[in-house]
Amino acid sequence: MNVAYISNEFPSPVEPYVMDEINELRRRDVNVICCSGKRVAPHALSLMERAFWKETRYFQPLSDDQLTRAARRLVSNRDEMWRLSRFLLAEKDSSLNRRFRTVGHTLMGSVLAEELAPLEVEHIHCHHGYFASWMALVAARLLGINFSITLHGSDLLQRADLLEAKLRECKFCVTVSEFNREYLLRHYPAMPREKVLVQRLGVDALSSGAVETLKAAEGHRPFCLLAVGRLHPVKNYSFLIEACSDLRAQGVDTFCWIVGEGSERAALERQIIKLRLQGHVQLVGHIPRSEVGSYYGHADLVVMTSKSEGIPVVLMEAMSRGKLVLAPAITGIPELVEHQATGFLYEPGSCESFVNSVRWIQANQERLAGVRRAAAAKVADSYHRQRNVRAFADGFLARVPKPGGDYANSVLQQI
Repeated sequence: MNVAYISNEFPSPVEPYVMDEINELRRRDVNVICCSGKRVAPHALSLMERAFWKETRYFQPLSDDQLTRAARRLVSNRDEMWRLSRFLLAEKDSSLNRRFRTVGHTLMGSVLAEELAPLEVEHIHCHHGYFASWMALVAARLLGINFSITLHGSDLLQRADLLEAKLRECKFCVTVSEFNREYLLRHYPAMPREKVLVQRLGVDALSSGAVETLKAAEGHRPFCLLAVGRLHPVKNYSFLIEACSDLRAQGVDTFCWIVGEGSERAALERQIIKLRLQGHVQLVGHIPRSEVGSYYGHADLVVMTSKSEGIPVVLMEAMSRGKLVLAPAITGIPELVEHQATGFLYEPGSCESFVNSVRWIQANQERLAGVRRAAAAKVADSYHRQRNVRAFADGFLARVPKPGGDYANSVLQQI
């Protein structure tokens, strides 16, 4: 079976689950062609990620020859071009700029079809609902094959561009939480319930001995907060820095690491200087995944301040290590973080709620060993990486048409 995988940027150090799925499908004799909407710089990639980088087909920038052949394919498929145009015209509240971008993404989808046609690809799967998913839809229509999509968080809740058309056209839609599934069914009532499937992500579970080793390594020092994620507005790190200022003003001796890189760095650096938090808040920048574990090991509390999320892998990683976590009570997070049982939740957008939660956890940390153990057990039970990846592959192959055969079992195993 020949299957294409595409996302906006691949490979990505912050999306290891895409590589996990590809590796599992390949173990089952599926020929997976890796594609990426944008070209990725290789210098920050691990050895495994570089191996994927070398084989991936990129679609930005495009050559004049690629664009010419793509336009010719679209023109020669006028029925499909008209159908795609109707999707675009029917989208409500779409700006002129977004419509122009979608025209460009339609051409990129035609280029994708040109690339995949000689490879006899039978199915396309896309991660995230951004522009690469429109490319997948276009290519699938032009090739006369099916496509599927995995939706995570912001791609559904904040940037649902042309999502109604994508949901109508896809063979099936996978999402990472029950919250997302119910959101989809509520906001897109024409979507058949059996077409929306829940498949949780996961991390490698640590042994109880490893968790105890990390705990024993903790020494007496300022109460250490840790946030891990790209420096992007959706992560809301300005909120976290403001909260750190309030904690210091209230006499709580804290230190905060923010691990990640992105477009918000300059603004966050200015905020740190303005609030005189140099030496109390550190923007660590991007570091290899293999080194993030040392930061988890030294953190007293792993925090998340995002405005939108699916079920964050960062929280799973922290909890698997027996770390205390604090996150906003949004989207699918409460499915993982049960307040005062496996972690702690605060009122979204409330700096007072966040600060009060940190102060309470700091004052009571010696009595929270049961929460630490329950957090690690929760991840081991429901967010085990290898088990969930195998379940994904089982369900994926049950729904994707086999060469020369009928569809198999139509019910994707849900975890």
